[in-house]
Amino acid sequence: MNSKIYFGDNLEVLNELPSESIDLIYIDPPFNTGKVQGRTQIKTIRSEEGDRNGFQGERYVTIKLGTKSYSDTFDDFLSFLEPRLKEAYRILSRNGSMYFHIDYREVHYCKILLDKIFSRESFLNEIIWAYDYGARSKKKWSTKHDNILLYVKNPDDYIFNFDEIERIPYMAPGLVGEKKAEKGKTLTDTWWHTIVPTNGKEKTGYPTQKPLGILRRIVKVSSNENSTILDFFAGSGTTGVAALENNRKFILVDKNPEALEVMAKRFDGVSNVDWINFDPSPYQSCISQEGSTPIQTTLFDKVE
Repeated sequence: MNSKIYFGDNLEVLNELPSESIDLIYIDPPFNTGKVQGRTQIKTIRSEEGDRNGFQGERYVTIKLGTKSYSDTFDDFLSFLEPRLKEAYRILSRNGSMYFHIDYREVHYCKILLDKIFSRESFLNEIIWAYDYGARSKKKWSTKHDNILLYVKNPDDYIFNFDEIERIPYMAPGLVGEKKAEKGKTLTDTWWHTIVPTNGKEKTGYPTQKPLGILRRIVKVSSNENSTILDFFAGSGTTGVAALENNRKFILVDKNPEALEVMAKRFDGVSNVDWINFDPSPYQSCISQEGSTPIQTTLFDKVE
Protein backbone atom coordinates (compact mmCIF):
# COMPACT_ATOMS: atom_id res chain seq x y z
CA MET A 1 0.00 0.00 0.00
CA ASN A 2 1.24 3.47 -0.87
CA SER A 3 1.23 6.35 1.58
CA LYS A 4 -1.57 8.87 1.00
CA ILE A 5 -1.97 12.63 1.14
CA TYR A 6 -5.53 14.02 1.17
CA PHE A 7 -6.74 17.52 0.38
CA GLY A 8 -10.06 17.92 2.14
CA ASP A 9 -12.05 17.87 5.37
CA ASN A 10 -10.31 15.54 7.81
CA LEU A 11 -13.58 14.33 9.37
CA GLU A 12 -14.76 13.04 6.00
CA VAL A 13 -11.47 11.21 5.50
CA LEU A 14 -11.52 9.77 9.02
CA ASN A 15 -15.04 8.42 8.47
CA GLU A 16 -13.75 6.36 5.55
CA LEU A 17 -10.73 4.79 7.28
CA PRO A 18 -11.10 1.21 8.56
CA SER A 19 -11.36 0.56 12.29
CA GLU A 20 -8.14 -0.43 14.11
CA SER A 21 -6.03 0.26 11.01
CA ILE A 22 -3.57 2.87 12.34
CA ASP A 23 -0.73 2.20 14.81
CA LEU A 24 0.18 5.80 15.54
CA ILE A 25 -1.63 9.12 15.31
CA TYR A 26 0.08 12.46 15.79
CA ILE A 27 -1.96 15.63 15.46
CA ASP A 28 -1.14 19.27 15.94
CA PRO A 29 -4.56 20.95 15.65
CA PRO A 30 -4.96 24.73 15.54
CA PHE A 31 -4.43 26.11 19.03
CA ASN A 32 -7.57 28.31 18.99
CA THR A 33 -5.61 31.49 19.67
CA GLY A 34 -8.27 33.64 18.01
CA LYS A 35 -5.73 35.06 15.57
CA VAL A 36 -4.66 34.62 11.98
CA GLN A 37 -1.34 32.79 12.20
CA GLY A 38 1.28 33.64 9.61
CA ARG A 39 4.95 33.17 8.85
CA THR A 40 7.02 35.26 6.49
CA GLN A 41 9.89 33.39 4.85
CA ILE A 42 13.06 35.34 4.11
CA LYS A 43 16.56 34.81 2.84
CA THR A 44 19.62 36.97 3.37
CA ILE A 45 22.40 37.91 0.95
CA ARG A 46 25.70 39.50 1.90
CA SER A 47 25.72 43.15 0.87
CA GLU A 48 27.44 46.32 2.05
CA GLU A 49 24.06 48.04 1.73
CA GLY A 50 22.38 45.40 3.89
CA ASP A 51 19.73 46.08 6.53
CA ARG A 52 21.08 43.72 9.22
CA ASN A 53 24.34 42.63 10.81
CA GLY A 54 25.58 39.07 10.52
CA PHE A 55 28.55 36.89 11.39
CA GLN A 56 31.80 38.77 12.07
CA GLY A 57 30.14 42.12 11.41
CA GLU A 58 29.19 41.39 7.79
CA ARG A 59 26.14 43.26 6.44
CA TYR A 60 23.23 41.36 4.84
CA VAL A 61 20.18 42.43 2.86
CA THR A 62 16.83 40.75 3.64
CA ILE A 63 14.68 39.44 0.79
CA LYS A 64 11.05 38.52 1.53
CA LEU A 65 10.09 35.28 -0.21
CA GLY A 66 6.43 35.09 0.78
CA THR A 67 3.96 34.67 3.60
CA LYS A 68 1.79 31.67 4.49
CA SER A 69 -1.12 31.93 6.89
CA TYR A 70 -4.19 30.21 8.32
CA SER A 71 -7.10 31.12 10.57
CA ASP A 72 -6.83 29.88 14.16
CA THR A 73 -10.29 30.71 15.48
CA PHE A 74 -13.16 28.38 16.35
CA ASP A 75 -16.45 29.35 18.01
CA ASP A 76 -16.47 26.07 19.91
CA PHE A 77 -13.07 24.41 19.80
CA LEU A 78 -14.01 21.26 21.73
CA SER A 79 -17.12 20.66 19.63
CA PHE A 80 -14.90 20.87 16.57
CA LEU A 81 -12.41 18.39 18.00
CA GLU A 82 -14.73 15.83 19.59
CA PRO A 83 -16.05 13.99 16.50
CA ARG A 84 -12.54 13.87 15.06
CA LEU A 85 -11.05 12.45 18.26
CA LYS A 86 -13.80 9.84 18.48
CA GLU A 87 -12.93 8.73 14.96
CA ALA A 88 -9.24 8.72 15.90
CA TYR A 89 -10.01 6.33 18.75
CA ARG A 90 -11.99 4.05 16.43
CA ILE A 91 -9.26 3.75 13.82
CA LEU A 92 -6.36 3.25 16.25
CA SER A 93 -5.07 -0.32 16.33
CA ARG A 94 -5.48 -2.30 19.53
CA ASN A 95 -1.89 -1.46 20.55
CA GLY A 96 -1.89 2.00 18.99
CA SER A 97 -1.03 5.41 20.44
CA MET A 98 -2.07 9.00 19.85
CA TYR A 99 0.05 12.09 20.49
CA PHE A 100 -2.06 15.24 20.80
CA HIS A 101 -0.03 18.45 20.45
CA ILE A 102 -1.57 21.61 21.91
CA ASP A 103 -0.59 24.70 23.91
CA TYR A 104 -1.15 25.91 27.46
CA ARG A 105 -4.37 27.79 26.62
CA GLU A 106 -6.37 24.69 25.66
CA VAL A 107 -4.53 21.68 27.11
CA HIS A 108 -6.65 21.44 30.28
CA TYR A 109 -9.95 21.36 28.40
CA CYS A 110 -8.60 18.97 25.77
CA LYS A 111 -7.36 16.51 28.39
CA ILE A 112 -10.83 16.27 29.92
CA LEU A 113 -12.27 15.54 26.48
CA LEU A 114 -9.58 12.94 25.73
CA ASP A 115 -10.11 11.28 29.13
CA LYS A 116 -13.78 10.95 28.21
CA ILE A 117 -13.02 9.33 24.85
CA PHE A 118 -9.97 7.18 25.69
CA SER A 119 -10.48 6.83 29.50
CA ARG A 120 -8.20 8.25 32.18
CA GLU A 121 -6.42 4.90 32.45
CA SER A 122 -5.28 5.27 28.82
CA PHE A 123 -3.46 8.53 29.53
CA LEU A 124 0.30 7.87 29.69
CA ASN A 125 2.14 11.18 29.59
CA GLU A 126 2.00 14.90 29.27
CA ILE A 127 5.18 15.68 27.36
CA ILE A 128 6.50 19.21 27.70
CA TRP A 129 8.37 20.42 24.63
CA ALA A 130 10.47 23.32 25.89
CA TYR A 131 12.30 25.75 23.63
CA ASP A 132 14.09 29.04 24.08
CA TYR A 133 13.31 31.38 21.22
CA GLY A 134 11.48 34.63 20.61
CA ALA A 135 10.44 37.63 22.64
CA ARG A 136 10.22 37.74 26.43
CA SER A 137 7.20 39.00 28.35
CA LYS A 138 7.57 41.77 30.91
CA LYS A 139 4.18 41.00 32.51
CA LYS A 140 4.42 37.24 33.24
CA TRP A 141 6.75 34.26 33.05
CA SER A 142 7.51 33.94 29.34
CA THR A 143 5.70 30.98 27.76
CA LYS A 144 8.28 28.79 26.03
CA HIS A 145 6.72 25.34 25.80
CA ASP A 146 4.05 23.25 24.09
CA ASN A 147 2.14 20.33 25.57
CA ILE A 148 1.88 16.88 23.97
CA LEU A 149 -0.65 14.47 25.51
CA LEU A 150 0.01 10.76 24.95
CA TYR A 151 -2.93 8.33 25.01
CA VAL A 152 -3.01 4.63 24.13
CA LYS A 153 -5.86 2.43 22.99
CA ASN A 154 -5.05 -0.30 25.52
CA PRO A 155 -3.03 0.68 28.63
CA ASP A 156 -1.99 -2.97 29.07
CA ASP A 157 -0.66 -3.46 25.53
CA TYR A 158 0.82 -0.71 23.38
CA ILE A 159 3.84 -0.13 21.16
CA PHE A 160 6.67 1.49 23.09
CA ASN A 161 10.17 0.78 21.79
CA PHE A 162 12.25 1.71 24.82
CA ASP A 163 15.56 0.95 23.08
CA GLU A 164 14.73 3.59 20.46
CA ILE A 165 14.62 6.41 23.00
CA GLU A 166 17.45 8.89 22.48
CA ARG A 167 20.09 9.08 25.15
CA ILE A 168 21.37 12.38 26.41
CA PRO A 169 24.34 13.27 28.62
CA TYR A 170 24.06 13.19 32.41
CA MET A 171 24.23 16.65 33.96
CA ALA A 172 26.64 15.32 36.61
CA PRO A 173 28.41 12.37 34.93
CA GLY A 174 30.88 12.03 37.78
CA LEU A 175 28.09 10.89 40.10
CA VAL A 176 26.90 7.91 38.01
CA GLY A 177 30.09 6.11 37.05
CA GLU A 178 32.02 5.87 33.81
CA LYS A 179 29.85 3.23 32.09
CA LYS A 180 26.57 5.00 32.78
CA ALA A 181 28.04 8.35 31.83
CA GLU A 182 29.29 6.97 28.52
CA LYS A 183 25.89 5.45 27.69
CA GLY A 184 23.91 8.52 28.72
CA LYS A 185 20.40 8.62 30.11
CA THR A 186 17.02 8.26 28.40
CA LEU A 187 14.77 11.23 27.79
CA THR A 188 12.06 12.06 30.28
CA ASP A 189 8.70 13.72 29.62
CA THR A 190 10.42 17.11 29.29
CA TRP A 191 11.99 17.61 25.88
CA TRP A 192 14.38 20.50 25.29
CA HIS A 193 14.49 20.95 21.53
CA THR A 194 14.95 23.99 19.33
CA ILE A 195 12.20 25.20 17.02
CA VAL A 196 12.72 24.85 13.27
CA PRO A 197 15.77 27.05 12.52
CA THR A 198 14.73 30.29 10.84
CA ASN A 199 17.13 29.96 7.92
CA GLY A 200 17.77 26.20 8.04
CA LYS A 201 17.14 23.76 5.18
CA GLU A 202 14.35 22.14 7.19
CA LYS A 203 12.21 25.29 7.23
CA THR A 204 9.33 25.34 4.76
CA GLY A 205 7.79 28.65 5.74
CA TYR A 206 4.54 27.02 6.85
CA PRO A 207 3.21 28.71 10.03
CA THR A 208 2.78 25.66 12.25
CA GLN A 209 5.78 23.59 11.12
CA LYS A 210 7.17 21.46 13.94
CA PRO A 211 10.79 20.22 14.16
CA LEU A 212 11.58 16.94 12.47
CA GLY A 213 13.53 15.91 15.59
CA ILE A 214 10.33 15.88 17.67
CA LEU A 215 8.49 13.69 15.17
CA ARG A 216 11.45 11.32 14.80
CA ARG A 217 11.31 10.59 18.52
CA ILE A 218 7.60 9.87 18.43
CA VAL A 219 7.72 7.70 15.29
CA LYS A 220 10.65 5.55 16.44
CA VAL A 221 9.31 4.86 19.91
CA SER A 222 5.58 4.47 19.28
CA SER A 223 5.47 2.59 15.95
CA ASN A 224 7.22 -0.29 14.20
CA GLU A 225 8.61 -0.70 10.70
CA ASN A 226 5.75 -0.94 8.19
CA SER A 227 3.29 0.62 10.66
CA THR A 228 0.88 3.19 9.24
CA ILE A 229 1.00 6.65 10.82
CA LEU A 230 -1.80 9.22 10.55
CA ASP A 231 -1.68 13.00 10.86
CA PHE A 232 -5.01 14.63 10.04
CA PHE A 233 -3.83 18.19 10.69
CA ALA A 234 -0.79 17.61 8.50
CA GLY A 235 0.34 21.18 7.80
CA SER A 236 3.82 21.05 6.23
CA GLY A 237 3.95 17.23 6.30
CA THR A 238 6.69 16.70 8.89
CA THR A 239 4.99 13.57 10.22
CA GLY A 240 5.23 12.04 6.75
CA VAL A 241 8.91 12.90 6.46
CA ALA A 242 9.66 11.20 9.79
CA ALA A 243 7.63 8.17 8.69
CA LEU A 244 9.52 7.88 5.40
CA GLU A 245 12.87 8.09 7.14
CA ASN A 246 11.93 5.16 9.36
CA ASN A 247 10.22 2.86 6.83
CA ARG A 248 6.66 3.58 7.88
CA LYS A 249 3.62 4.29 5.72
CA PHE A 250 1.69 7.49 6.36
CA ILE A 251 -1.65 9.16 5.77
CA LEU A 252 -1.68 12.96 5.82
CA VAL A 253 -4.79 15.17 5.64
CA ASP A 254 -5.18 18.93 5.40
CA LYS A 255 -7.75 21.29 3.92
CA ASN A 256 -5.46 24.30 3.50
CA PRO A 257 -4.23 24.50 -0.13
CA GLU A 258 -1.01 26.18 1.06
CA ALA A 259 -0.26 23.11 3.19
CA LEU A 260 -0.68 20.84 0.16
CA GLU A 261 1.61 23.06 -1.91
CA VAL A 262 4.31 22.84 0.77
CA MET A 263 3.91 19.07 0.99
CA ALA A 264 4.11 18.76 -2.78
CA LYS A 265 7.54 20.37 -2.63
CA ARG A 266 8.71 18.35 0.36
CA PHE A 267 7.72 15.05 -1.24
CA ASP A 268 8.99 15.96 -4.70
CA GLY A 269 10.64 12.85 -6.15
CA VAL A 270 8.82 10.35 -3.91
CA SER A 271 6.69 8.06 -6.07
CA ASN A 272 5.05 5.78 -3.54
CA VAL A 273 2.59 8.47 -2.43
CA ASP A 274 -1.00 8.73 -3.65
CA TRP A 275 -2.40 12.26 -3.82
CA ILE A 276 -6.17 12.50 -3.32
CA ASN A 277 -8.09 15.58 -4.58
CA PHE A 278 -4.85 17.44 -5.29
CA ASP A 279 -2.39 17.55 -8.20
CA PRO A 280 1.15 18.09 -6.87
CA SER A 281 2.85 18.27 -10.28
CA PRO A 282 2.76 22.10 -10.69
CA TYR A 283 4.90 22.37 -7.55
CA GLN A 284 7.32 19.55 -8.33
CA SER A 285 10.31 19.21 -10.62
CA CYS A 286 11.89 15.82 -9.82
CA ILE A 287 11.26 12.58 -11.66
CA SER A 288 9.76 10.19 -9.13
CA GLN A 289 11.61 6.97 -8.44
CA GLU A 290 9.94 3.90 -6.97
CA GLY A 291 10.57 3.67 -3.25
CA SER A 292 12.70 6.80 -3.20
CA THR A 293 12.88 8.79 0.01
CA PRO A 294 15.16 11.76 -0.77
CA ILE A 295 14.93 13.09 2.76
CA GLN A 296 17.99 15.31 2.94
CA THR A 297 18.04 16.52 -0.64
CA THR A 298 14.62 16.91 -2.19
CA LEU A 299 12.44 17.12 0.92
CA PHE A 300 14.31 20.12 2.25
CA ASP A 301 16.33 21.70 -0.52
CA LYS A 302 13.46 22.00 -2.98
CA VAL A 303 11.40 24.24 -0.69
CA GLU A 304 11.72 27.86 -1.73
